[in-house]
Amino acid sequence: MKTQWASTKASTVNQRIMTIRHALKLTQVEFAQKILISNGFMAQLELGQRKVNDRLIKLINTTFGVNEGWLRTGEGEIFRKDITPDYKMDEVEEIFKKLNPFFQDFILDQLRKLLEYETKGGGKN
Repeated sequence: MKTQWASTKASTVNQRIMTIRHALKLTQVEFAQKILISNGFMAQLELGQRKVNDRLIKLINTTFGVNEGWLRTGEGEIFRKDITPDYKMDEVEEIFKKLNPFFQDFILDQLRKLLEYETKGGGKN
């Protein structure tokens, strides 16, 4: 599935970080919190006042499911298709834990059915 951001070619890695944040519809504060950096550092990153190191690239890739090649060079798709970003799994876990055990069982059953349906070729775009 192509997003409106898939063809965006920002010229610097700093600009591509801002593109990711916009694609995810996150504020600078929200994005910074998810990758455990300060709000000020985040703002400086987007302004190009801070260098992007390998550790930060790995955090962004892991947390948001970003294609590392795209982040480094601007080539390819922004988001990887083969993983679920950590922030989505964190949200699922948080919600799941708050549910009554009856509804937890119901959700697990529905997930199994969805996986079976998808595995058989259903739900293709």
